[in-house]
Amino acid sequence: LHEEIIDFYKYMSPRPEEERMRMEVVTRIENVIKELWPNADVQIFGSFKTGLYLPTSDIDLVVFGKWETLPLWTLEEALRKHNVADENSVKVLDKATVPIIKLTDSFTEVKVDISFNVQNGVKAAQLIKDFIKKYPVLPFLVLVLKQFLLQRDLNEVFTGGIGSYSLFLMAVSFLQLHPREDACMPNANYGVLLIEFFELYGRHFNYLKTGIRIKDGGSYVAKDEVQKSMLDGYRPSMLYIEDPLQPGNDVGRSSYGAMQVKQAFDYAYVVLSHAVSPIAKYYPNNETESILGRIIRVTQEVATYRDWISKQWGMQSRTESSCNGNGVTLIVDTQQLDKCNNNLAEENEALGKPRNKTSETLSKHSSNSSSGPLSSSSSTLSSSSDVDSDGTPCKTSKQLSCRQSTTNRVGSQEVSLESSQSSGKTQNSQTANTSSNTNKSQHGSARLFRSSNKGFQGPTNSSHGTSVTNKQHQGSKSHHQFFHGKKRKHKRDAALSDLCR
Repeated sequence: LHEEIIDFYKYMSPRPEEERMRMEVVTRIENVIKELWPNADVQIFGSFKTGLYLPTSDIDLVVFGKWETLPLWTLEEALRKHNVADENSVKVLDKATVPIIKLTDSFTEVKVDISFNVQNGVKAAQLIKDFIKKYPVLPFLVLVLKQFLLQRDLNEVFTGGIGSYSLFLMAVSFLQLHPREDACMPNANYGVLLIEFFELYGRHFNYLKTGIRIKDGGSYVAKDEVQKSMLDGYRPSMLYIEDPLQPGNDVGRSSYGAMQVKQAFDYAYVVLSHAVSPIAKYYPNNETESILGRIIRVTQEVATYRDWISKQWGMQSRTESSCNGNGVTLIVDTQQLDKCNNNLAEENEALGKPRNKTSETLSKHSSNSSSGPLSSSSSTLSSSSDVDSDGTPCKTSKQLSCRQSTTNRVGSQEVSLESSQSSGKTQNSQTANTSSNTNKSQHGSARLFRSSNKGFQGPTNSSHGTSVTNKQHQGSKSHHQFFHGKKRKHKRDAALSDLCR
């Protein structure tokens, strides 16, 4: 699992051509703003500023200037006039807590949020960078968690989900209060930390009584104490996260769907715990499945979109851009995603949510696309009025080639090996056993990984979707202790020890 998280991070991390593309979008918008107000200052913040953005994440911009009233409608009209954005994508949210203009770039389909004179966004980006220096594991955890929430439509603040900033602060608090000192070291086991994160916020954290505080090394705070300092009639939100930059600000106040997020985290904890348990090697198809792939997937549309970006702004070939440095395939088509998105139908039933229709919508639109990105109306992965949007622009559906991939898993000393050549030479006993397992899997089970000298010819037809493939990871002492059932508990302040029980 540790190696799978690293592979996922390497694959999903921003590429140079993606950054160039986004900077072009920023430049186009900045030119329109400068034409209106030459002295205005345009700055980037949010995930694009920190580098913790998914391939389909939006761009956050803030415009600083001197206006008696915010010129939302003036800029909106100018953006339409210059054809910077799709005609139907520009929306002015003047009644929001932070008034913004939302738009989708007409050429790249990148979503952009523009606010005015908001200082906290830029400061928050710097705070995030500082915490990343202190906790090197943060980028790996956050990128996996963002993808996890995105797939379940729980990443949108406007619809009650958890925004990027809230999620980041939850991860920081998790590491601040972790009982093991080595948990924050660069060589920490990311797999163990991810499972423990899901365990904390999916099972042990008391959302009704407890709030999160990041300042002064981190602590939990009783909501009863917080309420005493608030105005009459006000009370802390379900997910109370004190803003370290502005203590009176509750970062999680708009996340009214926090209980759905809690249930999703609990689900992930159960799935991953079973996958890495000592008896997991006896499960059917265990050696052919990705551990991380049981809770997150990468759709074919995302891979195709990134290939289109590479073709337009970079020199990479489609084959190279479909793989990470280790030849690891992490792509699943939309039908497979719908089938194996962590048993999404069962999960949504537990969460009280309708079935996610993202895959069907993307599949439908991808068949209508031939060269460029779809229009804004085609992208339905995110709400058009969400502040933390991670929608998926769609490109043409096509098969992606990838190099040879192998798979190994954390929590097991066995490695699933396959031979790609069928010669008359004598195979060693380990390879022979593996070949037998391969034949069985091809007839009686779904293969998540395929190794072939001919290359990977698109996503496999599997009820479990595609794969995240990895090298063997040598587990640390704490890693093996976790797999043997010795669960770790987070430390609590003595005065607040009962808040998370």
